[in-house]
Amino acid sequence: MSYAFEDQLNQALADLAEQQAKLAESTRKMQAMTAEATSKDRMVTAKVGPQGELLALSFHTTGYQSMAPAELSALLKDVLNEAKARMGERITAEMRTFEGVGQSLRMNFTGERGDEDPFAAAAGLDLETLLAPLTAMRPGAGRAAKSVRQEEFNG
Repeated sequence: MSYAFEDQLNQALADLAEQQAKLAESTRKMQAMTAEATSKDRMVTAKVGPQGELLALSFHTTGYQSMAPAELSALLKDVLNEAKARMGERITAEMRTFEGVGQSLRMNFTGERGDEDPFAAAAGLDLETLLAPLTAMRPGAGRAAKSVRQEEFNG
């Protein structure tokens, strides 16, 4: 008896465990991430957390005191949006480290390589053959399937 399936399964489980550990570490890193942005005039700095929540707003000068409310509002909006955009870039970069994980795990089970080689699946696991004993245990599996014909309605 060949243990090819068992070897494939063990490799897939090992790969999955490795990816789970990487994901846990990545989650921990992302939860601790912050991003900052400072206005062009260096008057204010905004610091945001991983969810885009405002963690700190620092005014470096007193110039904001003489600003019109609409002008100060626009300045704060721009700084906050810039900080959130930087955080989004950091989160996206962290998540990109997981590109191809699904394909890698799929290859362990099926041998499929996507667009690279359409005939690569033949080298992988044949699920129908693997599941044949279970399919045979299904009630009524030993009997020939009845042909079910739907009557046409000619109303």
